[in-house]
Amino acid sequence: MENKKGFADRFDWTLAFIILLFLIISLLAISSAQTTGQYGPTNFVFKQLFWYGVGAVIIGIVMFFEPEQYKKLSWYIYGIGVVLLLILFLLPDSLALVKPRNGAKSWFHLPIGDIQPAEFMKTFYILGLARLITIHNERNLIKTVKTDLILLVKIGVTLIIPLAFILTQPDLGTSLVFLAITIALVIVAGVTWKIVLPFFLGGIGIGSLLLWMAVYMQDFLADNFGFNPYQFARIYSWLDPYSYASDEGMHLISSLNAIGSGEIFGKGFGERIVYVPENHTDFIFAVIGEEYGFVGASIVVSLYFLLIFHLTKITLQLKDAYSTYVCAGIIAMITFHVFENIGMTIQLLPITGIPLPFISYGGSSLMGNMLAIGLVFSMKFHHRTYMFAKNEDD
Repeated sequence: MENKKGFADRFDWTLAFIILLFLIISLLAISSAQTTGQYGPTNFVFKQLFWYGVGAVIIGIVMFFEPEQYKKLSWYIYGIGVVLLLILFLLPDSLALVKPRNGAKSWFHLPIGDIQPAEFMKTFYILGLARLITIHNERNLIKTVKTDLILLVKIGVTLIIPLAFILTQPDLGTSLVFLAITIALVIVAGVTWKIVLPFFLGGIGIGSLLLWMAVYMQDFLADNFGFNPYQFARIYSWLDPYSYASDEGMHLISSLNAIGSGEIFGKGFGERIVYVPENHTDFIFAVIGEEYGFVGASIVVSLYFLLIFHLTKITLQLKDAYSTYVCAGIIAMITFHVFENIGMTIQLLPITGIPLPFISYGGSSLMGNMLAIGLVFSMKFHHRTYMFAKNEDD
């Protein structure tokens, strides 16, 4: 017998409250960041509030549909994302609609703002991959090395299609997010470590080799693999920013100076001194570190831990495999975003241009993350509990 609950009981108020806290932090940080005047009189606070409003509508719409419906529509949604990336790729650079910005052809320039299809494709990819893994495991109840290899081939094909378009933009940071999602779902899917471990060790080895070659064999990589000078510059400025202080290393040095100058308790709201380019988007954490110090930055990091913990708790409560894979992919996406963004501001990781979820200014990024959170709301809201069958699936 199904134990029916009302809206108030089914709605995840804790998750809603966490998102509300991120909204407050985002508006405070952006309000202070935009005082540098880098982009003139534009008020990013009101624009961010508008995008949060759009995100709330997205959550409301996404919650309306049940997980089973998303499972049926997964490949169509994935296909829509691929088509958007294809259109972006095919349209000429001279067209105002897709004119490259900062050397990257990643956005549709619309009257309401710039829309980046790759931000939505992350969630679309999670939906498609979750369905792929679910159906594969349902058809192969007895797992073997062969069935796991077949699954990896299917996952590889699903990954390479959007990844090929994103790498041509070029957008290395977003590509890494797709890889993080894939790795997480491969592990959650239960692929044997006889396959996973060699792949991981091989990936670490290749990554280490490429890093070494980027430092000592730049011409070879450029001539044979098409690496661009700006990609090498990002690595050099990460390893030794002060040798590139006038150009590539300026962002990182400014970020380190800002965060370091905040010390324990920070300088206070609006009391920033250090100029950090792009401080309302990719480097918003530097603003938080300078104005609120170690204490304020720690509170923000703790809030992310709380979010990830809550999402993990929801995932463990779900009964059907598809919903579990979707939530696991979303957790991986958000976790990687947080780790990479904060890591790049403190020189732990190279700068890749990945925004800080729910705090950095950006319509596409925020709407993409709200879409993902909306799916979690949906999985929790439509999750059914049974009085006499603890392990019964939906």
